[in-house]
Amino acid sequence: MTKVKRARSTSPPDGGWGWMIVAGCFLVTICTRAVTRCISVFFVEFQTYFAQDYAQTAWIHSIVDCVTMLCAPLGSVVSNHLSCQMGIMLGGLLASTGFILASFATSLKHLYLTLGVLTGLGFALCYSPAIAMVGKYFNRRKALAYGIAMSGSGIGTFILAPVVQLLIEQFSWRGALLILGGFVLNLCVCGALMRPITLKEDHTTPEQNQRRDFEQPSPYSPLTKKWLQTCPCRCLQEEYSFLLMSDFIVLAVSVLFMAYGCSPLFVYLVPYALSVGVSHQQAAFLMSILGVIDIIGNITFGWLTDRRCLKNYRYVCYLLAVGLDGLSYLCLPMLQSFPLLVPFSCTFGYFDGAYVTLIPVVTAEVVGTTTLSSALGVVYFLHAVPYLVSPPIAGSDERAGGPYLSKDEKFSFIPGQLAFAVGARARSWWARGGGGGKGCGAPSLCDHQKLADTYAQRHVMQHCHLLELVRTPPPHWCFQL
Repeated sequence: MTKVKRARSTSPPDGGWGWMIVAGCFLVTICTRAVTRCISVFFVEFQTYFAQDYAQTAWIHSIVDCVTMLCAPLGSVVSNHLSCQMGIMLGGLLASTGFILASFATSLKHLYLTLGVLTGLGFALCYSPAIAMVGKYFNRRKALAYGIAMSGSGIGTFILAPVVQLLIEQFSWRGALLILGGFVLNLCVCGALMRPITLKEDHTTPEQNQRRDFEQPSPYSPLTKKWLQTCPCRCLQEEYSFLLMSDFIVLAVSVLFMAYGCSPLFVYLVPYALSVGVSHQQAAFLMSILGVIDIIGNITFGWLTDRRCLKNYRYVCYLLAVGLDGLSYLCLPMLQSFPLLVPFSCTFGYFDGAYVTLIPVVTAEVVGTTTLSSALGVVYFLHAVPYLVSPPIAGSDERAGGPYLSKDEKFSFIPGQLAFAVGARARSWWARGGGGGKGCGAPSLCDHQKLADTYAQRHVMQHCHLLELVRTPPPHWCFQL
């Protein structure tokens, strides 16, 4: 009886077991994002053992990152139709299997399939469902909860990078991969913490759905109506109805541009610093500064946007973080010394942490918590291609004979996408009657739902006619023939 009551909570508890959910999501980000970043520590060993250059070994990191984001919608589908617990546990088993099989690799192609595809698929089943679960347990302190959960990426990288290097020195790269496989298996423990919760907006009975969707008289039989309620295309229409929302389209465009513009920096900041005369120690220190400030941005910006004066302006804060990140990026070619690169690392790291924290927060305010897992799957899916292609494109200047990221006009659209997002947001605000909605980022779903219903029912009714023809008995003259 206690379990039933707990599963029927009607509002986010903003605490209690929610902090265990935050802890579980924190560990998920360590086991997925931090471990993914630490794969680059193996590159020197892979180059030496397989006698390949850096370009060939770097594909391992690109593949695991791309597959993790590309299969994020699959993780949402698994968690929605099975459970968040089952999805994360399954992902943990797949990711651990990928690391264990990679420890027996005899070629880079073997690593591409195991450490790249299989591990990336496992991470995809864990990442977006765990993040979506935090949004179901928090409302007032949602940004702070997400800031703590997302900081696991930076904290995990800060701790795991030297630990992985020590494991390689003690047990070789094969032993280190085997140990990481056991460490990643902790994702199954994280999945066990994801206790399901049903919110007030999720309490819709089949009778309510039937009255909502079929208020008008229908010529179809009860059997056909029942089939309509369980039709796969109808379920997908309800699950992904947010794709018709203008605010979500704006958010998706900003995420796409931001992922393309900012992902090369984590690959080429050290080479760029070396190309302008910075020493190896100072170049490595720049990455340490960026990582630590990124953690501070995760937590402090989340706490700030939970304040009463900023809670209704989280969408604007998100756009501000994106714009300032882009502006600082545009200044990078003019920074040619270590004292100038330190403020850049601080500025970029802080607002990158703020941007990462506010992605699930803004997504939850745009689409609500019912479809948050599916929406986050789409949002992270948009990161896949930029993560795969932007580092080679950004490095094209160096291959042409110039310094890394110097005079690079490919990222000048980042502030431009901020203007596009602000303009589209203002247009949406104006269309709703001058801001009469429930705060920024919480649009009315009525119009979008009606439009989605129209499209879905039009497609479904075509199949209904076929069902009615099958169920209708033939005329009596057919038997006479």
